[in-house]
Amino acid sequence: MAESSNPESSNPLAALSHRTAEIVERAASSVVAVHGGGRWPASGIHWRAGVIVTAEERLERDDEITVTLPGGRQVAATLAGRDPSTDVAVLRFQPDGLAAADIADATTLRPGHLVLAVGSHDGAPIASLGIMGFAGGAWHSSRGGAIDRLLRLDLALSPLAEGGALVDASGRVLGMTVFGPRRRALAIPGSTIDRAVEQLLAKGHIARGYLGAGLQHVRLPRGAERSADHARGILVVSIDPDGPAAGAGLLVGDIITKWNTEPVSSVREVMRRLGPQSVGSSVDLELLRGGAPANLKIAIGERPLT
Repeated sequence: MAESSNPESSNPLAALSHRTAEIVERAASSVVAVHGGGRWPASGIHWRAGVIVTAEERLERDDEITVTLPGGRQVAATLAGRDPSTDVAVLRFQPDGLAAADIADATTLRPGHLVLAVGSHDGAPIASLGIMGFAGGAWHSSRGGAIDRLLRLDLALSPLAEGGALVDASGRVLGMTVFGPRRRALAIPGSTIDRAVEQLLAKGHIARGYLGAGLQHVRLPRGAERSADHARGILVVSIDPDGPAAGAGLLVGDIITKWNTEPVSSVREVMRRLGPQSVGSSVDLELLRGGAPANLKIAIGERPLT
C-alpha cells in the first residue's frame, strides 16, 4: 500500500498542531501590544475599525500611549475612556488597513472547550493553549462592574498577553483575557466589552451610582438581629460632606440593615446596587441609629471621576 504524501493525514497530532498555529496566526492579525506606562506592555484587541480594547488595570497613564501593530510598527493611540469596574479600556488609533477581530458570542462556551489566549509581544504573536475551566453566569467584580459570564480559563496566561484575545477552536474572538483574583486567568466576554465600548466612546466613562459614604460590614448588636431579620449590617465609617448621604442626613455610626426592604450584609452587595442604572434613583434605607430603628431616603448621585 502506498504511503500518503501528506504526513499530517497519518499523524492527527501534527494536523492539530498545524491547525492551532493557523488559528493563532489568524487571531494575532488583529492583536496589538499596548505600551501604557508599565514595566511591560500589555496586549490589546482591534475590536472595531480604529478602536482597541485592552485591560484597564494595565494602563498606568492616560496619555503618551503607543501600540505595536503586527509586524512591529509602532503608532500613537489616544485613550477614549476606561472602566475599572469591568477592566475595560478603549483606545483610538489609525488602523491603516489592520483587520478588526472576528468577534463571536461567548454564550456557547462550556467547561472542556479548547481555547487559546493570543497576545502580542512587540508585534509578534504569543499564545497559550488550554481549556475552559468554568463557564458560569453573570457576576459582579469587586468594584461593582456587571460581567455577563464568569469565564475561568485553565491555561498559563502570560502577563504580556493580558488584554489579548480569548479565541475558540474556530479562530473567533470570544472576549478579552485578564487576571482576576489570585491571579487566575479569566476572560471578559464580548457582550460585556461591547456594552463598555459603546458607553466609553460616547461619554469617556461609565456612570456609577454614588452614596458618598465609607462603609464596612459589621455584626449587629445583640437584640437588634431579630428586628433586622439577619445578623449583619453595613456600618457607616465616613461621610463625604458634599455627597448624597450627607445631604440626606446619614451619620457616621449609622448601621444600614435594609436597602429598599431587602437585607444587606456586605459592602459588595451595596456596590452591586450602585450600577449605572442606579444614578438618579432613590433608595429607602432602614437603619440602626444609636441602637434604635430609623428610616432614611437618599437620592443616588453619580460617582465623581476623581
